[in-house]
Amino acid sequence: MKKYLVTLVPVLMLSFQPDSSSNGAIGRSSGGTDSPGTSVGATIGSTLSRPTSATVIDLQPSVSQEKVEALVAKLLTQYHYRKVPLNDSLSSVVWDNYLKEVDGNKTYLLASDVAAFEKYRYQIDESLVNGDLTAAYDLYNVFRKRYQERSDFIKEQIKKPFTFTADESFNTDREKAPWPKTVDEQNELWTKILKNQELELRLGSRKDSAVVALMTQRYANLDKAINRYKSADVFQMYMNSFAESLDPHTNYLSPSNADRFNQEMSQSLEGIGAMLREDGDYIRITDVLPGGPAFKSKLLNKEDKIAGVAQGDNGPMVNTMNWQVDEVVKLIKGPKGTIVRLQIISPNALAGAPPKEIRLVREKIKLEEQRAKKEVIEVSDNGKPFKIGVINIPMFYRDFEGARKREEGFSSTTSDVKRFVEELKVEKVDGIVIDLRDNGGGSLTEAIDLTGLFIPKGPVVQVKESTGETEVYSDKDGGTVAYDGPMAVLVNRFSASASEIFAAAIQDYKRGVIVGGQTFGKGTVQTLIDLNQWLPKEPEKVGQVKMTIQKFYRINGSSTQHKGVTPDIQLPSAFSAEEYGESSQPSALPWDQINSTRYEESRGLDDKIMSRLRDRFDQRLKSDPELKQLVIDLADFKKAKQNTIVSLQESKRRKEREEAERKRAAASKVSQMSAPIDETGTPGQAATATPKKKKDLYLNEAGLVLADYILAVNKLAVNK
Repeated sequence: MKKYLVTLVPVLMLSFQPDSSSNGAIGRSSGGTDSPGTSVGATIGSTLSRPTSATVIDLQPSVSQEKVEALVAKLLTQYHYRKVPLNDSLSSVVWDNYLKEVDGNKTYLLASDVAAFEKYRYQIDESLVNGDLTAAYDLYNVFRKRYQERSDFIKEQIKKPFTFTADESFNTDREKAPWPKTVDEQNELWTKILKNQELELRLGSRKDSAVVALMTQRYANLDKAINRYKSADVFQMYMNSFAESLDPHTNYLSPSNADRFNQEMSQSLEGIGAMLREDGDYIRITDVLPGGPAFKSKLLNKEDKIAGVAQGDNGPMVNTMNWQVDEVVKLIKGPKGTIVRLQIISPNALAGAPPKEIRLVREKIKLEEQRAKKEVIEVSDNGKPFKIGVINIPMFYRDFEGARKREEGFSSTTSDVKRFVEELKVEKVDGIVIDLRDNGGGSLTEAIDLTGLFIPKGPVVQVKESTGETEVYSDKDGGTVAYDGPMAVLVNRFSASASEIFAAAIQDYKRGVIVGGQTFGKGTVQTLIDLNQWLPKEPEKVGQVKMTIQKFYRINGSSTQHKGVTPDIQLPSAFSAEEYGESSQPSALPWDQINSTRYEESRGLDDKIMSRLRDRFDQRLKSDPELKQLVIDLADFKKAKQNTIVSLQESKRRKEREEAERKRAAASKVSQMSAPIDETGTPGQAATATPKKKKDLYLNEAGLVLADYILAVNKLAVNK
C-alpha cells in the first residue's frame, strides 16, 4: 500500500504543518479570549443582507459529498497508520468532535437540542460507511436557527451601553460549562458575554457611542460569516471531525482549501511573513516565516490571534473578529516599506487582559532569508572566557529540483551548515551550538545528512509502516566528519519533526548536549491523496485527504511521537506539554518502542560528565539573578493564567486589568529573553545600521552548558 499511495500522490509531509482546513499566508503562498465565538469557520466580505429568522434556509448535502464521505471512511479505516475500527466507540468521539466544532463555547445550542441529537451518537460509524450525512446537516441546520435567534437578541441588547456597577463576574473559559437549559438561562449567559466584551472596549478609553458602534460592527461581521457558510463548509467540518479523531495531522480538505494548500511555497510575496488560519472568532497565526518582518521583529508568534488590523501609523483599527482568513490576508498584505498595525491576543493572555498593538514594516519575503545563519557569542564560566559559535537553523530546507539535476551549489541546510562550521573553526571557537528553537521540520534527507556532519557513520532514524515493516536511514557521507568538537543542540516546545530526528540522533550517539525544553513530539509522516483519482467520473473537484501513514523512531528504538525529545539540561519554560505540542492533542498517536538498531556511541559525553553539567546548571538556577527571576516570573504567570473568572464591575475590572498588564509585562520579558536572534533594533521599527541585540537568556545558558562541558572534558584529560 505504501508504494501505491506514494505513486498516486508523491507528496510526503514531514514538517510540523498547520493542520488546518482553512489557512492563508502573508508574505508566502500557503500549502479577546473571552468572546463567545462560534467554531464553524468565521468568514467575512459577503454583501448578503441578514435574513430574518423566518427566512433561514436549511443547507443540504450533495450526492457527490455522500460519495466522498463513504470513500474517505474507506481510505482512512483501511490505510491510515492507526488501524482504528469504525465502531460505536469511534462514533461517539466523532460526534463529540462535531458538537465542539459547531458550538464549542456552548452558547448557541440549548441542552434540549443536544439531547435530541443523542440518537445519532452511536450511528456515525454506519453513516460514514453508507454515505449518510443526515446527522451532520440536521445538527448544523438547528445551529443556524439558534444562531439567528441569538443574533436577534444580541442586536437588541447592544443598542445602548450597559452599566457596570453590579458586583458580578463571568467565567471566560466555557470548555467544561454545560449548555444552557432554557432560553432565559441563555439570555442571562449572553447578557454577561456582551457586558464582558463592552467592558473590555470601555476600559480602552472608548466613548459609549464608539463602544456601541464597535459591538454593532462585530456582530454584523459574524452575521455575514454565518450567512456565507455553505454546504461544502459544513461537509468539510464534519469530515474533519472524523479524520482528526484518528490523529491530529489527518484532514479532509475541500477543493478550494486543497488548492490553497498545494500552492507553490517558494513564491516571493510582499507582506509580514506569517501563515494564518481561522480559529473561532479570530484569525490565528499558525507559522512565522523565517526572514520576514514578523520573524525578525519577535513581536508576532505562533498561536497569536489577530483581533484587528490598521494601515499606516494613523489609520483606524479595523475589528477583524469573525472575518474570513482571505479577507484578513488582503488587509495585512501591502507594498514593501509600508506600515501595518495589528491587535494581537497571545495564547498566554490572561483573562481580562486587553489585546496588544504591534507595528510592522512590510517587506518582500525571499526564500534565502529562511536559510541558516551563524554568529559568535562570548560567555564566561568561572572567570574563563569562551567563544561559542551559534548556527541558527529555522527550517530543514532543500532544493529538491536542484538536487535532482545535480546542480552545483543547490540550496541545502547541510551544505550551508558545513560552510559555517568551517568558518567557525577558522575563527577558533571553543564549541558550537545548533539552535533549532521554533524549527518545525522540513526535509528528512537534510535531517539525516546534517547528522552526518557530526558523526563518523551509522544509522540516524528508523521509519515504520503500519504493516510493521521498518526501514533504517543512515548517514551516507562515507565516514567524513565536518566537526568533532564540543557541541550542544538548543531546542524548545516548537522544535518538531526533522528537528527532533536530528536532536534525538545527537543525543543517542552522546555526540552533544541537548539543552532547552521538551520538543513538540510529532513523529509521523503524512501523504496527500487526490480523491478525484478515486472518483474519476465526478465532474468537479472533490478535494483531498492528508493521511498519516508512517511513524519515526530513534535509533535506540524509542518513538519521537508524543514524547518528543527530552533535553539533557531542561531550562525553565512557559510552554506546558498539556497546552502545546502533540501530547496536548487527545487523538495523537501514542508513544511506543521498537527494537534498537546497532550504533556506536561517542565516548566524549559519559554519565559522569552529564551529572556534572546538571549540577552546574542547578547551581546557576539557584544563584544567577536572571535565571531566578525567570523562574519566579514563569511561576507567577502560570498561576495567574489558571484564573479565568473576570469581574463585570468596572472598578474591580480596572484593578484586574492593571494586574494582568503587570504580569503580561513579566511574560513579555520572558519571551524576549528566549528569542533566538534579534536583528531589528527597536521593537516594531525597521532595522537600523547598528541593531541592538537583546540578551538571549536561553542561548546564553546553552553557551554556559557547553562551556561546562569543555571544562569537564579538559579536567578529565588532565586527570588521565
